[in-house]
Parts: sequence; structure tokens; C-alpha cells
Amino acid sequence: MSCILNIETSTSVCSVAASQDGQTIFVKEDLKGPSHAVSLGVFVDEALSFIDNHAIPLDAVSVSCGPGSYTGLRIGVSMAKGICYGRNIPLIGIHTLEILCVPVLLQHDLPEDALLCPMIDARRMEVYAAIYDRALKVKREIAADIVDENSYLEFLDEHPVYFFGNGAEKCREKITHPNAHFIENVHPLAKMMYPLAEKAVALEDYKDVAYFEPFYLKEFVASQPKKLL
Repeated sequence: MSCILNIETSTSVCSVAASQDGQTIFVKEDLKGPSHAVSLGVFVDEALSFIDNHAIPLDAVSVSCGPGSYTGLRIGVSMAKGICYGRNIPLIGIHTLEILCVPVLLQHDLPEDALLCPMIDARRMEVYAAIYDRALKVKREIAADIVDENSYLEFLDEHPVYFFGNGAEKCREKITHPNAHFIENVHPLAKMMYPLAEKAVALEDYKDVAYFEPFYLKEFVASQPKKLL
């Protein structure tokens, strides 16, 4: 197992965690943000001090790579790159929507055929969402969705679908299918990144520190046509 520093700044929540041998050994979170410019540096300094004071070798840094807010992702990725350069360790990029799925899978008893639909809020009735099965296999890639009464019917007609994330709440009144379930208070948090980060380490799935860029919402909107599902 590895010691990994995890950084999550894709939404208004700022969080940092360190994990080792499948356990979280350090956590700092600010759910009242956005305060990334103020909080992230302090949280990272405290995490690195904890790791160094316990003589734990740091093996990698993982960072949420979006979709998410431009400012939050830019701050988080810049910090992650700086640590990787300074310590000569690899960089891991993890999609924000996958991070959102981890607490749902760990903390909720879902049916075997359940599908997960993490949502990040955009404007009006637009969200950024993807569909995963319980093994986090992609059933539908990330897309910018304008949500209405017919959204996700091809999945809802066949499976129970669980909606969560900061974009899900505003969709309750639109998505009323009997197979639609909503889970509240699910945030992308650094302490939930460790299973995905450890998988990336095992696969040696690292990013090029020099060229890695996060998945900004504004760039995603520019490249993806809006559509009704």
C-alpha cells in the first residue's frame, strides 16, 4: 500500500486527506466555502507536516480533475503539481463524479442492479452528470444535461437510479419516475478519494505533471452540445 495525499477542490467544499494502507490518517475539510485560496495551503501544510513528523514516505498526490469550478480546480491542481515537482512523486487525477460515488457505495445498501448518477450543479436546470454501475463501470459518459421529465428514462425504465451531489436536489421535482431515488448531503471529499487513488497506484495510472489540466466546466460546455435526454 502507498501513502497518498488527496486534494479535492472541485466545488465550494475544500478538503485534504492523507491515506495509508487503505486507511485515512489525516483529514481537514471546509464545507462552508468557497475558501480554497485561503484554506487549501493551510490544510496541505498541516497534512505534509503530519506525514513528515510520522516519518511516512509520501508516494503520490491525487487531485480531483473535474468537472468542477474553474477557480477551485485551478487552485487544487496547481497545489498538487507543486508538491509532485517538489518531492518528485507521481500525480493522480480522479474524476469528481467518481469521487461522489464512493460515499454512496460505502454507506448505503443498494440493490445489485442499481445505477448511480452523480450530479454537479450548473445553471438553471442544467447539471453535469454521468451514469455508473456499482462497480463504477461507466454506463453513460459525462455530459451536460438539461433536466426535464424525460431525462434518464432509458436507465430509469430498467434500473433503480440513485441521484446525488449538489446538482441533484433541484432535479427532484422534474425526475419523478418510481425508480428514481435521491440521496442528500453527498459532497466530493478528499477522504473518499483513497480507494480510487490506490487503484490508480496499482495500475500505475499517473498523469504527466507538466501537461496535466483539469476538466473545467466552462471548457466542457464549449465542447459538448447541450441536449435533452
